[in-house]
Amino acid sequence: MQRIFHTPEGVRDIYNGECSQKHHLQAEIYKVFRSYGYEEIETPSIEYFEVFSKEVGTVPSRDLYKFFDREGNTLVLRPDFTPSVSRACATYFNPDQQVVTLCYTGNTFVNNSSYQGRLKETTQMGVERIGDDSPEADAELLAMTIESLLASGLTEFQISVGQVDYFKSLLKDAGLEEEVEERLRSLISQKNYFGVEDLVKEQKLSESLEKAFLELPHLFGTSEVLAKARSLTDNTCALAAVERLEEIYEILKVYGYEKYVSFDFGMLSKIQYYTGIIFQAYTYGIGEPVVKGGRYNELLKHFGKPAASIGFVIVVDNLLMALSRQKIEVAKDEAPVVLTYTEENRREAILEAQRLRKEGSCVALRCEKEED
Repeated sequence: MQRIFHTPEGVRDIYNGECSQKHHLQAEIYKVFRSYGYEEIETPSIEYFEVFSKEVGTVPSRDLYKFFDREGNTLVLRPDFTPSVSRACATYFNPDQQVVTLCYTGNTFVNNSSYQGRLKETTQMGVERIGDDSPEADAELLAMTIESLLASGLTEFQISVGQVDYFKSLLKDAGLEEEVEERLRSLISQKNYFGVEDLVKEQKLSESLEKAFLELPHLFGTSEVLAKARSLTDNTCALAAVERLEEIYEILKVYGYEKYVSFDFGMLSKIQYYTGIIFQAYTYGIGEPVVKGGRYNELLKHFGKPAASIGFVIVVDNLLMALSRQKIEVAKDEAPVVLTYTEENRREAILEAQRLRKEGSCVALRCEKEED
């Protein structure tokens, strides 16, 4: 019986024109990263489990690919670049003395449930700016996100910007139980207005807090929602979060990119290490974000070297799919010049191919098949 070989569920082969297009796309994005002075780094695909443990606040343990080495240590396939780069930065750099700016390209592995229909292995490109807590750093990464998407060929996209500190400040005032907090976070993220209303009214909160939580799923749109968010609370930390977004928006105006940005106070990531601004980029033709990012000021503390940081990742596979569905052409390699030869003219064909290659041409040598 003939055996059929195919890939496991959630992973795929990339070949022919698509593979070439993917490499060209990555090259264009990398040019943007380098233009901002970011230095490349490579981290291993295999890391110790502790790098992605529950305390770090990244991908849940059940979604990790886990295995053991010869010494019995638990290892995982990298599900998320940020903890990996943070570990490396804490080992080799001194972000407390100078800002560290790193960029990377590689694959991540997340064991999603099969019914979700997502790829389990994805190619990601991203940057991390470590040791910089300024609003200028936040605005720079938003600008880099926008320039990367423009470099890919996209013209219609939107960067949705949130602020997790705003929500966390309201939670602190409310004093809710952890389980209730998680339910509320999930309902707000899903824009489940009725679910939020039912849950909040059960908690017997003050009138002002109740109103703020009920408004959160509706707090999205242009810069006008910043004033609305400010009017909903007198919490000092929450107001500081709004003020931060206002300053970032003013800096983006200097870049000339403010038209690509909207705000969403109901965007609450499942990633627990985010501490301030978070953002996602969306475009037509795909429901998943093509870019995800945010500030994570507490993460490097886990690796013994505290440093305020911010980063983002471009999901290359999602971006390629969006470009394809929007019928935006991505450059790919030209077909090679094909030289055929027989046993009699093999020498001449090889010499001619070498001459053309030295001139910059791509040449494929093919032996002529003998006719029966």
